[in-house]
Amino acid sequence: MDKQTEVAVIIGSDSDLPIVSETLKIFDKFDISYTINIASAHRTPNLVKEIVQKSLSNGVKVFVAAAGMSAALPGVIASETILPVIGIPMEGKSLAGMDSLFSIAQMPPSIPVGCVSLGKAGAVNAAIFALEILAINNNKLSEKLLNYRKEMSDKIINKNKKLSESGYKKYLEQI
Repeated sequence: MDKQTEVAVIIGSDSDLPIVSETLKIFDKFDISYTINIASAHRTPNLVKEIVQKSLSNGVKVFVAAAGMSAALPGVIASETILPVIGIPMEGKSLAGMDSLFSIAQMPPSIPVGCVSLGKAGAVNAAIFALEILAINNNKLSEKLLNYRKEMSDKIINKNKKLSESGYKKYLEQI
């Protein structure tokens, strides 16, 4: 039996894929099943709706949507479901992604979209946020997330120890 798809990832353009690959890498690391599709809220609204409906019928629990410029994609997805939608604002050329950030963050009342930071950091945070949602009823995933956080903490503690022992000049030479 195939594993049920847990997360549907939809990107507004293939130019978003290099950034969103950071999201997918984390899902792979945590063995989370996902789909990835390209669909535009403005150019292919029927395709967006079709992907959302198919995802819902396949048991998806969370949507992640990356979009730039007017960044309507996360909101359009949210209008089609009551499941959590996490929006990743993509950095753009003309307004450095601020247009995307505001578009995703400024959803009207009653149709929320979770908004993470711009670019790569946002792609990582979207994955972790989705995992936290999925972990609500999944003790094994909760344990994996706790271990992930401990690994991050241990890395910083080790870096701090190394800095204290070697001094900043030698530390800088080593990185």
